[in-house]
Amino acid sequence: MKSDLKKIYIENLGCAKNQVDAEVMLDSLRETGEWEYCELPEDADLIIINTCGFIEPAREESLNTLFGFRVRYPEKKIIMAGCLSERYGRQISGELIEADGFFGNMNLSKIALFARQVMEGQRTELYPDLPDREYFTRKQLFSFPGSGYLKISEGCSHHCRYCAIPLIRGDLRSRPFDEIVSDAKNLISQGVVEINLIAQDLAAYGTDSSGGRGSPGNPENGQFLDLLETLSSLEGNHVIRMLYIHPDDFPTELPRLVNARANILPYFDIPFQHAAIPILHGMGRMGSSGQYLDLIGGIRETLPDAVIRSTFMLGFPGEKRKHIDELLGFVEKAQLDWAGIFIYSPEEGTPAFGERTASAHKRAASRAEGWKQELEHLQNSITEKQLDRWVGREFDVLIEEKIEQEDLLIGRMFAQAPEVDGSTVVLTDSGKPGDIIRCGIRRRVGIDLEAVVL
Repeated sequence: MKSDLKKIYIENLGCAKNQVDAEVMLDSLRETGEWEYCELPEDADLIIINTCGFIEPAREESLNTLFGFRVRYPEKKIIMAGCLSERYGRQISGELIEADGFFGNMNLSKIALFARQVMEGQRTELYPDLPDREYFTRKQLFSFPGSGYLKISEGCSHHCRYCAIPLIRGDLRSRPFDEIVSDAKNLISQGVVEINLIAQDLAAYGTDSSGGRGSPGNPENGQFLDLLETLSSLEGNHVIRMLYIHPDDFPTELPRLVNARANILPYFDIPFQHAAIPILHGMGRMGSSGQYLDLIGGIRETLPDAVIRSTFMLGFPGEKRKHIDELLGFVEKAQLDWAGIFIYSPEEGTPAFGERTASAHKRAASRAEGWKQELEHLQNSITEKQLDRWVGREFDVLIEEKIEQEDLLIGRMFAQAPEVDGSTVVLTDSGKPGDIIRCGIRRRVGIDLEAVVL
């Protein structure tokens, strides 16, 4: 029998935080009893493009995605939602006729009312204010089976001079402690065995209440360690992965807590961004290469198998060759497991935006592209060496995909975070997505691992 429910399709762009937003919007629509999700956009009555507006390439991808959907589905209702809409929707809505509506990202529970208006033929905009409480019930996840994201806070109060996140998502707003625990229990009840904690800065959790709203404060005065301890104590077979901890406020007790709790993965995502003090301070960061190396050394002293991921930004105003040489020296000493390297994007409204002209930025970005290749070459060799230490050892592998024609399973062991790191290829035809399989790592292939079932 044909369903009377209207069908919704969500095209999600950007980071894991956007994925959680998409899951929340879907649940809000479903709770009305008027909507159901469909896997294919051609079957949808309404398409939501959940955009990213963090940097210029992400904005270009978001707009190109909207244009592409409008060409393919000229008669369908299409909404632009998410960060790009929140930041620029008021300015571009009049010209961007490809979208039937623009929806912000502050109060996702309002999406159902907005969608109803669009379906009734209104071309409208809605940028709702912050809710009294964040709306976070999720009954369908867009992640791979067995894995899910758990957002513990929204916004950021670090105000790095290059970063538009406070402009897009506001200052730090920690979710209520009990609400996060309830959300985690819900994920576990749905079969999630890998809970990935996400925020702009995990360690800042709770500092908006203990240190004053809008001020990061000292992470030791926050509640992150208490929250982490509580989540790791929940019933169920689950592990916890931490994604993104600001290096300048890294909790000193965190490695000891991870060492004491077997289900907290010794995986640390710490975005250092640079190593030269003049560039770090220009970015609004207070660390140094020496402090960051001490942080890395302290983690590894407590946790010899710790995996450390970072990101580095090149091309920031004031950067010279000597600063790159200092960064290369830092990377060589740090021996990071994973690192992402990207070029600085001047973001309107940020303190660093007006520090050089557009033509000067273009020249600096071109120069930084060459430095990026140099840094990537060094980091790739380090990553391969770091991966070699897992060969000959046994680990649990969370399966994400099954390759039927080749009798292979694709998954991840603890050293590989979803979507950003390499994969583990398991040589077997037995298993399915969501399974956890004990494997022996046989060899490294590039930045991937090859394993056999034990």
